[in-house]
Amino acid sequence: MPYRNDIINFHEPPVPEGQSPYVPGAGPSQHVEVVDWSEVWPERFELLAERVQGALGWRALVIEHVGSTAVRGLPAKPIIDIDLIVADPNEELAYIPALERMGFELRVREPWWFGHRVLRHLDPTCHLHVFGYDSPEVVKHRIFRDWLRANPSDRNLYAETKREAAALARDAGEHSMQYNARKEVVIREIYHRAFVANGASQGLGAILEGTPPAARVRGERLAWSLVGDVLSPLTEWD
Repeated sequence: MPYRNDIINFHEPPVPEGQSPYVPGAGPSQHVEVVDWSEVWPERFELLAERVQGALGWRALVIEHVGSTAVRGLPAKPIIDIDLIVADPNEELAYIPALERMGFELRVREPWWFGHRVLRHLDPTCHLHVFGYDSPEVVKHRIFRDWLRANPSDRNLYAETKREAAALARDAGEHSMQYNARKEVVIREIYHRAFVANGASQGLGAILEGTPPAARVRGERLAWSLVGDVLSPLTEWD
């Protein structure tokens, strides 16, 4: 299980010298499109989840619909974000060939960031984020998703932020990661409120720039039941 301190802080290790998170031929999307929420998105997730489960069987420990397409009423890029938890994402032969036979394609490899991989599927369009069972990112994603589902004011704030960021990114000719950067301040503000509401208010000094340091967090493991049922929103890849 991830530690509480790992969940409430943001880990952004630099890319090791001479390496790239993208596999050859891949890179951030040059087209940023945010559309109204669609009733078909949950159905597309179910279809994709069946394909992943069918490919991996017991090796798929968790298959979770995350990101904006998982939040009813929230505008989003029309790409289904899914978190897949496997025993060890660095053991690619244990899951990638089987997923490739189902139409998924490896696009991102980040062993330095919780073993993160991203596989793309084109029909339906999907980004499949692969993490290990001990990654704090999957817990973050669930917290963010569930908070937006339950809190209309932050859902509306994030919707407005996404539309504005997409418009500015298109006008500036920016790619998808630059679009994500435009949302970052608001995303962390929302996370701050969600973490406090979940009782994880200690140690939030690193989350928002200028936030006073909080009490030191004990190395206490956070049970899955505490946080409820998150493309890191900061890591929407293409």
